[in-house]
Amino acid sequence: MSAVTPAPGTGTAPVPASPGHRPDSQLGELRLSGVSRAYGAHIALQPLDLTIRGGEFVALLGPSGCGKTTALNCLAGLLPLTTGEITLDGRRIDTLPPEKRGFGMVFQNYALFPHLTVRANVAFGLKMRGIGKSEIRRRVDDVLQLVRLTEHAHKHPGQLSGGQQQRVAIARAIVMEPPLVLMDEPLSNLDAALRLEMRSEIRRIHQEFGLTTLYVTHDQEEALSLADRLVVLHTGRVSQIGTPAELYERPADPHVAAFMGYRNLLELEVVSADAEGALVEGRGVRLRGTPVAGCTVAAGDRVSVAVRPEDVRTAGPGEECAAEAVAEIVEYHGRQLHVEARTRTGDRIHFKTGDQVRPGDTVALAVRPERALVFRVEAR
Repeated sequence: MSAVTPAPGTGTAPVPASPGHRPDSQLGELRLSGVSRAYGAHIALQPLDLTIRGGEFVALLGPSGCGKTTALNCLAGLLPLTTGEITLDGRRIDTLPPEKRGFGMVFQNYALFPHLTVRANVAFGLKMRGIGKSEIRRRVDDVLQLVRLTEHAHKHPGQLSGGQQQRVAIARAIVMEPPLVLMDEPLSNLDAALRLEMRSEIRRIHQEFGLTTLYVTHDQEEALSLADRLVVLHTGRVSQIGTPAELYERPADPHVAAFMGYRNLLELEVVSADAEGALVEGRGVRLRGTPVAGCTVAAGDRVSVAVRPEDVRTAGPGEECAAEAVAEIVEYHGRQLHVEARTRTGDRIHFKTGDQVRPGDTVALAVRPERALVFRVEAR
């Protein structure tokens, strides 16, 4: 089965953009209104409202089972909706079968035809649509040039590296001129170096071809580096939608904070609070933090405090100590060490430091108040 569904074509393929120019997207606005999916009594995706504008790169981010792939499959037409509707430029499409929606798909396992050459794989969908030979040749040449595979056009998938195979899958999707490209964790089968390389390639292709892309991933670093906007899902519900900077600096709740790299999540109690912030303590930790926007706390409230490892440091002479901990795991990360330490009450604290720290060392840790985000814990 082809990884690309037929798309309404214009008869001409977009020419790869010159530097500094971004071609217009073929999509004006895609709107998901109250889209949900249930399996009996289990609701895999709570009603989702999302508008994707032409040219955007939107990432669905969350752990396994959070509903992100369910949302993508509903959009692709691979799963029927339980409630809601999907419109493309004002036209309802959720009642259409997958092949009538015109979306390109890039799968986790590439789904290439092993017996076909790179050129034949990319041209397959165009042939199925009855496009003329000269037009197929021109469009395939353009796309192979864009994904930097021209010199590999005669090879078969088995002769290519994982990154090259992934570029073939992308080429096969975009040669159809789809209004939207759906990518389902396309880098998860690649090693670390190839994932980093392909992240840049996907972003470059998205920009140069004027794509509109919906990308599913569980990797927050991948999502931050690629997307214009992120949609963080948790147990089928949207936790937060925003730009990478908004979610990185101002996560809406502890779950989003954890996904945005705040590895230290401490359950503490408010000692006092004023306009400058909140003094919190508990389990051998005492520090000042900053309540997130819309969060008002008072003495006695239970709170969750989120801090990134890079915002925890060893305390200097005379500096207020937030916690004492014993280093257990010390990882060398070039100019910095990444340390996992444990407080006397057994809580883990992750921090990064340029100081010399060895396993077994007791370290005094400090945190700047503006770097410790305070979330109120709702009573159960």
